[in-house]
Amino acid sequence: MKHSHWIKTISKGIGLLLGILLVIVVGYVIYMQLQYYRIPDHQTITTKNDQSKTIQLDHPYTAMTYNIGFGAYSPSYSFFMDTGESLKGEKTQGKYSRAYSKAEEEKNTNGSIQTVQKIDPDFAFIQEIDEKATRSYGVNQLQLFEQNLNQYGVAYAKDFHTAYLFYPFTEPHGAVQGGIVTFSKYHIQSNERRQFPVSSAFIEKFMDLDRCFLVSHMPVSNGKELMMINLHMSAYDKGGKSREAQLKLLNQVMQDEAQKGNYVIVGGDFNHSLGDSIHQFPTQQKTPDWVYELKDSDITSGFRFVKATNATTVPTCRATDIPYEPGYSYTTVVDGFLVSDNVQATAENQDNGFAYADHNPVKLTFTLKK
Repeated sequence: MKHSHWIKTISKGIGLLLGILLVIVVGYVIYMQLQYYRIPDHQTITTKNDQSKTIQLDHPYTAMTYNIGFGAYSPSYSFFMDTGESLKGEKTQGKYSRAYSKAEEEKNTNGSIQTVQKIDPDFAFIQEIDEKATRSYGVNQLQLFEQNLNQYGVAYAKDFHTAYLFYPFTEPHGAVQGGIVTFSKYHIQSNERRQFPVSSAFIEKFMDLDRCFLVSHMPVSNGKELMMINLHMSAYDKGGKSREAQLKLLNQVMQDEAQKGNYVIVGGDFNHSLGDSIHQFPTQQKTPDWVYELKDSDITSGFRFVKATNATTVPTCRATDIPYEPGYSYTTVVDGFLVSDNVQATAENQDNGFAYADHNPVKLTFTLKK
């Protein structure tokens, strides 16, 4: 009799715990859904600290693109969402969802700022910059960049805004407010945030970025415009459907501007292996699932990728399923620039050794033709 009573008590306790757990899960799903939204397309972005100089023809300018990886990616860092496999068949998966510490976050952020200052470009495209986020310990990277690059105009477009993500359970990714930012030493007439097509699947829509590209229109001395596009395309896209739709939109925007006779420069993290770099560099890892190739033939006519002069020796992105190990870790080129035919340009990948991020910067030198 006592034994039967004990079983009933245990059963009631388990049932109560399961009921509480169900309420928590359902409540959290409702919370996530209520917090979820997509930023509308064609959003106007204001330029802070806009500069007055006008771009001239046949004058050399420099631009750079740099994905700073929200300040987390020290060389020993691996990211929880990334998986991989060695050539011997050993499966690997990243560990961390946040920077190691606030001190490490600040060190990497300051290192990235110093990298930009050393290159001292006329224009800088930065991706994965946090404004306020759990994963970066509340360090306002955007503000730090603005304070240290105060000779630039600043246009910022948000592309990651999440409610508190309780995943992974051992170290939740937390809430994130972050985006992409364009810095310019020259006058920006207007900015427009264009929304990339992204997955609307139930789980994916909470985890992925609200992908976008930032279009900055800059007046040129001959009455035309230089249209500079800062982008960050999708990475985790099984089947490549979002990538295909994103490329279609990008091609259309570039084509429309070229038909007006304007100059077009597109830079950023394409999250595609550019040119022939997919198997370019020594590695003991298999090519990751997220790596897709992107070639000139995929781009609308009148445009071309600017292949870096050292594209065969310096990669711009490393796999983050394991800590970085030169010659072992998978690396490729996903960062760079493409330009319209009326732009003369050369590029060079900057070998930072992935010191402050999982990307190396790329520097573009260009002139606008008459």
